[in-house]
Amino acid sequence: MNMSLSDLFLIAVTLCLFSCNTSQEIEADKFWSDSSSPQLIGSMITDELLTRNDFMMYETPDVKAVHYAEACAGFGAVRLAGLLNDQDRLNRLILRYSEVIDKNIVNTENHVDVNVYGILPLEIYRQNKDEKFLQQGIHLADKQWEDPLENGLTNQTRYWIDDVWMIGSLQVQAYRATGNMVYLGRAALEIDTYLNKLQQPNGLFYHGEGAPFFWGRGNGWVAAGLAELLSELPEDNPHYASILGGYKNMMDALLKYQADDGMWRQLIDHEDAWKETSSTAMFGYALSVGARKGLLVDSIYIAAYQKTWNTLVTYINEEGKLTDVCVGTGKSDDINYYLNRPRITGDLHGQAPVLWFAYSILARDF
Repeated sequence: MNMSLSDLFLIAVTLCLFSCNTSQEIEADKFWSDSSSPQLIGSMITDELLTRNDFMMYETPDVKAVHYAEACAGFGAVRLAGLLNDQDRLNRLILRYSEVIDKNIVNTENHVDVNVYGILPLEIYRQNKDEKFLQQGIHLADKQWEDPLENGLTNQTRYWIDDVWMIGSLQVQAYRATGNMVYLGRAALEIDTYLNKLQQPNGLFYHGEGAPFFWGRGNGWVAAGLAELLSELPEDNPHYASILGGYKNMMDALLKYQADDGMWRQLIDHEDAWKETSSTAMFGYALSVGARKGLLVDSIYIAAYQKTWNTLVTYINEEGKLTDVCVGTGKSDDINYYLNRPRITGDLHGQAPVLWFAYSILARDF
C-alpha cells in the first residue's frame, strides 16, 4: 500500500501523542519522591528486620511461638522481595526463617495469635516451592479448624477484632499456596460472622466488649484482613456481598476521620488523640488493595492512600525504623488508657504493615 507524506505525518503525530500520553500517565502514577519510593522504603525495613539476631517471641504460661508481629513482618518482607525479584534479600529471609524449622522452635498451635505464624512459611513456599514450608504453614492452617464449633467456625473464635487478620490471612494464604477453595470458604464464613457481630453503625469497630472505643491498630487488623480476603474471594461466594459491603462501609468511615496530612489517630474518632503509625500503615494498605483490585473505584480512595504513604514515610528514621507505634494494648473501659499509651520506635507491629503497603503500591506495576 502506497502512503502519502501527509499520511505518514499523521501516523507520526499519532504515535507521538500516544507516547507522550503514556509517559504522562506513568509519571502521574509515581506519586512519591525518589527518597520515599516504596521499593527503597521496603528494602530499608527488610534490611532492618534482617539485622535482628533474635526472633520476637509470644510467650504466656500456656502459649508460645514466634510472635505474630514477627510473622507479619517476615511475610511482608518475603512477599515484597519476591515481587521485586530481589533474590539476595529473599535468600537471607528464607535462611532466617528456616531456623524456626531447623531448630524446632516451639509453636503450641492452640491460639489464634500463634497459628497465624503460618502465613510466613506459606509465603516462602510460594516463592521457592520448598515443601517443608508448605507443610509447616498448612499444618497451622488446618489446626486452626481442628474440632470446629457446631456452626462451622474455628474453635479459636473469640470475637476480638484482631482475629479478622489472624484467622483470615492464614486461611487466605493456605488457599494461595494450594488452590483449595475450602480455605477461602473458612475465611469467608468466619469474617462474615465477625462483621455481623462487631461492626458498628458508623462502619468502624469497638476494641471489644467493655471497650467502646475505636482503637486504631485494632481497626487496622480488621481493614487489612478484609482487604486480604477480598483480594482472592470470588464473587459467587455466598458471603462475598456482605463482606464487600462491610469493607466499603469501613473504608468510607476511615476517609471521614483521616487527618489532613493522611494519618489516622490512636483513637480514630478523637481529634485530640495522637497520630499513630501502625494503624495508618494498615489503613493505607487496605485502601491501596481495594483501589488496585477494583473494589474502590472513586479517585478519592487513591488520593487518600497516596497522601498516607507520603506522610507515613516521614515517620521512618535513618535506621529503617518506624516511629510513633502504639505499644501492645489490651482492652479497657477508660478512654485515658488509650490516649496515654506509650509510643515506641521500630516495633514490628508497625514495621510489618509498612512492608504490606509498599508491596501493594508496587504490585500494580508487576
